[in-house]
Amino acid sequence: MRSETFEDFAIPAFAGTTPEATGAKPRRLLVVTLFAVLLAACSGKEDGPAQKVEASKEQIARGLAVAQAGDCAACHTAEGGAPFAGGVPLATPFGTIHGTNITPDPDTGIARWSADEFHRALTEGKARDGRHLYPAMPYTSYGGIAREDSDALYAYLMTRTPVRQANRANDLGFPYNLRFGLAFWNWMYLGREAKPASSGNSAQWQRGRYLVDVLGHCGECHTPRGGMGQLDHERPLAGAALGRIAAPDITPQGLAARGWSSDALIGFLRTGIAEPGSAYGEMFPVIHLSTQHMPDADLAAMASYLLGEPAAAAQPVRAVAADPAALEPGRGHYLALCAGCHGREGEGKPHVAVAMAGNSTLRNVDARNLIVSVLDGLPAQDFPGIERMQDMPGFSDQLDDGSVAQLANYVRATWGGQPADVDAAAVKALRVQ
Repeated sequence: MRSETFEDFAIPAFAGTTPEATGAKPRRLLVVTLFAVLLAACSGKEDGPAQKVEASKEQIARGLAVAQAGDCAACHTAEGGAPFAGGVPLATPFGTIHGTNITPDPDTGIARWSADEFHRALTEGKARDGRHLYPAMPYTSYGGIAREDSDALYAYLMTRTPVRQANRANDLGFPYNLRFGLAFWNWMYLGREAKPASSGNSAQWQRGRYLVDVLGHCGECHTPRGGMGQLDHERPLAGAALGRIAAPDITPQGLAARGWSSDALIGFLRTGIAEPGSAYGEMFPVIHLSTQHMPDADLAAMASYLLGEPAAAAQPVRAVAADPAALEPGRGHYLALCAGCHGREGEGKPHVAVAMAGNSTLRNVDARNLIVSVLDGLPAQDFPGIERMQDMPGFSDQLDDGSVAQLANYVRATWGGQPADVDAAAVKALRVQ
């Protein structure tokens, strides 16, 4: 196979002309010039001295609090890896992006970054060398960060132990691997402020909005997105599908409809478990790495914003009309496979399995997460404190698509107040996805 040359990428001659007529040499020169411009645009500051940061204990402590509220470790600390050294694979519809090294290493981390460059990365999505960051780094939410919080986070990170670990290459197909396209994406979507997800105006509500919409960047998972991956700011926190699972609706109406009160929300954010259900999937590390470390006042502020002022009242499970004979096969599956842990009447067992009666996942209009849990199971969960739930096996090998649908319909109609409308096709789609 011959190697490619610049001439291989030359602009084709117009129809009816020849290289002699159009001038192949000028054409190659044009391509070389354009290529050089692109290289210059993609290159940047690769050297320079490491920054010397002088920070007070108070600023560093504030930076730690910002890092926890912002859940930085979730994307920048790989399982079993050094803190903030990167390497975390982040699956997106466009390919896999890897969290970067944000320790103060001069060659593979951020030791050469200034506080201004760090703030620009958080708010504009631009790296020190001028490259555009992929919005998997939630600069679309961090754009509202207070400069004092940005500087405190910078001071905290720059005083961590440096780790020399090269960043892993992203796995993105064409055209998503062309970073310059992000300039157009940012021009179209960056800087558009989402309307608040609830009503309110108190200092506590305002603090909650900042924690939820900016530092916590909850909308990055819970807000629906458009075809170009942009957040739908007209439907903040209204829920979004993340592949086989879904981040549920956490608007005041969505939370209240699934039985969430302010006390339940605060307890859930503190410990990962509350009467309406427990954290699992992508929410599980959020509890462990972020919200369990936050002050009670901040958790109360988040609940104030999420439920609105006055707070939306938690609704009881509604009764649904369902044919008992149609639900009987699902009941049989439940008694055979689920009742041993979740209880015959869905009451659950402490330290073993959560209750089915009134469970938030069963009360969700979208049955996706319930179906995937039945198919795949759930790992054992150690929650902050002394609470623990045993692992739940998956039943994909024991139940066919129709049987999973029957089981889902039984628990949703019996304890979730949802219609028995799950069909085998919905299960099959999630089984093979």
